[in-house]
Amino acid sequence: MSKRTAGRRHFLAASLGLGGALLAPRVLGKSLPELLPPAGTRRVLIGGGGWGGLTAARRLRQLAPQLDVVLIERQAVFRSLPLSNKWLVDRTPDALSQQDYARVAGAHGYRVIRAEVTAIDRELRRVHTARGSLGYDWLILAAGIRHDYAAWFGDDVRATDQARRLYPAGFMADELDAVKRKLAEFKGGDLLMTIPPSPARCPPAPYERAVMIAWMLKTRRIRGRLILVDPGGGMQRFNRVFAERYKDQIVHLTHAPVKSIDPFTRTLSTEFDEIKFDDAILIPPQQAADLVWQAGLVGRDAAGRADGWAGFDPLHLHAIGDERVFLVGDLLGKASPLFGHYPKSAHLACHLGRIAAAEIAARAQGKLPQPQLPESICHVYTDAEPMEMLRIDASYRLRGDGLIAQTVRQHEDPQPRGEDAQWAQGLYREMLAPD
Repeated sequence: MSKRTAGRRHFLAASLGLGGALLAPRVLGKSLPELLPPAGTRRVLIGGGGWGGLTAARRLRQLAPQLDVVLIERQAVFRSLPLSNKWLVDRTPDALSQQDYARVAGAHGYRVIRAEVTAIDRELRRVHTARGSLGYDWLILAAGIRHDYAAWFGDDVRATDQARRLYPAGFMADELDAVKRKLAEFKGGDLLMTIPPSPARCPPAPYERAVMIAWMLKTRRIRGRLILVDPGGGMQRFNRVFAERYKDQIVHLTHAPVKSIDPFTRTLSTEFDEIKFDDAILIPPQQAADLVWQAGLVGRDAAGRADGWAGFDPLHLHAIGDERVFLVGDLLGKASPLFGHYPKSAHLACHLGRIAAAEIAARAQGKLPQPQLPESICHVYTDAEPMEMLRIDASYRLRGDGLIAQTVRQHEDPQPRGEDAQWAQGLYREMLAPD
């Protein structure tokens, strides 16, 4: 290893606050066992078994059966999120869908390793876990997001742990049960919820959750209110519903970025208000997952500062400067200067998984991949009783100047008939159903 390369790695580790642990298998000379024997063919590793990762795995088996496809995922079961807000307040009796990763992988002919990826060595094209390491010819990284508690608490670990433990965001599968218990046990008072600044996963979701919580307070006659702290102006359709139907249940503070939070005294401050709360759902700003940072894949703004999201080629989905690594799902940075980020939705993640699979399949055959663009469909409820739903469609086209343009259409449905469930089932079939 050259002094320059070693220095770059040391700088990256220090800048992330990871010290020598970042690439410990290389730095300390420690040899990790191979997770799998040699495949005898080229191998695609998929890091993360969410919507994008699962779709990519199945699609690769269809398009490139000659490749060895291995999914690495720390959980034993896939647990879906898109219909969770109704479930949180018992508005739907359906439990969140759970699927065993090993069963799904066996049905489609790829392999799954239950482990947590701890580091990616892009120079040697290896993925490291606590159990061992594995080489790849191509890597699809679908690791999702992380909560940026540092934006609120800096390096105060105590405050971060307190917020995460007592006031979980409920934007990741392993947080949902705690939020559901919190709402079931809420007896009254001020329940505070923060809206994360853009970009964030499924931007309408916090507003839908607010409607469901307000409905719960109203129908259960709970003497309490939801204080919604919003850094932006909200969404027009939801703003109207809050004002017209839930004025006694929701206090919506718009254009109110969080200035500070004290999770011990239960106090939140904005530029204009200091708010005391009895309980909270604290959704912090979001960024690409830790692995994106560790692997040096975070994009940069015009001033050269890390922008928090994965930098990628918008026409082919590979990482900037590394055509062996493909990036899919919520972790992506800006797709176009015309609109910024793709919607961070399950539907779009599935489409990105398809595109990444097609890219790798073409490259494996020595062909030039044809650029493909995704689409996004999002169903959100704007009221709970009577049920009213909003469908948000986003489509994309490549302009003559090479930039991607976005068209967004909204469709109001005052009498939904389970279209959101039908949409979700379609995605499940694409990812999970046997061939």
